[in-house]
Amino acid sequence: MSRRRHRISRSGDFDAVYRKGTSSAGRHLVVYTFARGDDEPARLGLSVSRRVGGAVDRNRVKRVVREQFAALDPAPPDGIDVIVIARPSVMAYLQERGSEALGERLMELVGEATKNAAP
Repeated sequence: MSRRRHRISRSGDFDAVYRKGTSSAGRHLVVYTFARGDDEPARLGLSVSRRVGGAVDRNRVKRVVREQFAALDPAPPDGIDVIVIARPSVMAYLQERGSEALGERLMELVGEATKNAAP
């Protein structure tokens, strides 16, 4: 199965998660989750603005977040949409602490937001 299917790309899907989902925020990331109510694998959407940095920096942040999301343990439950918004300070945090530290923070925020989104 294609990994692309596990991504949120349509603006309508983003809007639904923002409107109906729950959020959890930290200094470097904001995570929104929404229970879709199906048994498909969890999907990830990313929002990394130009305030984070140039294209190279933004793409690095997106790559690291995707890798860390795929490695989450425990994995987010099926039927969940997750949107991660990177705040401008995320690049400095990534350079200072590394991708594993960002992954740990992502795991905490996804856990908090998923717990709040349980039907």
